[in-house]
Amino acid sequence: MSAPIIAIDAMGGDFGPHCIVPASVACLAEFPSLHLVLVGQAPLIEELLAGIPGVDRSRLRVEHAAEIVEMGERPGQALRGKPDSSMRVALEAVRDGRAHACVSAGNTGALMALSRHVLKTLPGIDRPAMIAAIPSRKGVCLLLDLGANVDCTAEQLCQFAIMGAVAAEVQGIKAPRVGLLNVGSEETKGNQQVKQAAGLLEGVEGLNYVGFVEGDGLYGGEADVLVCDGFVGNALLKASEGLVTMIVARLEALFRGSLLGRVAGLLALPLLRRLRGELAPARHNGASFLGLQGIVVKSHGSAGPDGIRSAIARAMTDVQENLPTRLGGRIEHLIRNM
Repeated sequence: MSAPIIAIDAMGGDFGPHCIVPASVACLAEFPSLHLVLVGQAPLIEELLAGIPGVDRSRLRVEHAAEIVEMGERPGQALRGKPDSSMRVALEAVRDGRAHACVSAGNTGALMALSRHVLKTLPGIDRPAMIAAIPSRKGVCLLLDLGANVDCTAEQLCQFAIMGAVAAEVQGIKAPRVGLLNVGSEETKGNQQVKQAAGLLEGVEGLNYVGFVEGDGLYGGEADVLVCDGFVGNALLKASEGLVTMIVARLEALFRGSLLGRVAGLLALPLLRRLRGELAPARHNGASFLGLQGIVVKSHGSAGPDGIRSAIARAMTDVQENLPTRLGGRIEHLIRNM
């Protein structure tokens, strides 16, 4: 697809349009084929656009939505009580063909509920799952769910595994290794849902299930796809991001702490900058909602301009890969073989 059109929930996230609008305009300059629909309170969005020089309005339009889904709002209220929210209108743009994908930094629970209601799930899928690539020693590992589903059944974990495997295949990984995140690798370890999911996955023909994987296996590259419920996945993701930030800060402090440290720091500076760039949370921001009949990418609520850029780039990739269509047929085949 030569000209992806991405609908942006301009009012979502911790910083709202004051961050999202300029970040979106910067993406237009970076990606010449990109078209954007900024959805939200049009007078405010237009005011912000007026302060940015050189905006290519031939590739950007504003669609008005009067209401905002607040970050702490209950999903049911967003679903039933705000028919004209920027989040909902952005999703409806995808449903109605005015956009190919939706990006939102807003309330995760509300985005999940509205996405299921507006776009529906693929056949055989109960709930969408959030997936993102986490850096590992062997490249990346696709981790899901990252917070869309706090409580999951064994059947839903099995569906997540199948969706993750298909997503990995779409990214060019042949026979991706699929593991279940657990507190140990032994068959006796874990809660009932994880044990039951393991039994289901062992019976899926055509799935390269490698068994239980402990937390350090995520970074050690023991699996290409790692499955867990959204409670565990979100906690692991946030802890990983915090650890990266702490390590970089500690290294910088050590290099500033003495004359010898400053000399060593000057020598190591190029490598440190490269490492920080490769591991920076903003670079990996943007979790795709797998299992929907449309493309939705969730950005961190606290994302800054670099994070918003990464989420939009993730949505563009999903559009170019025609992700829902490619997922649909393969998922249906694997689920029939459960």
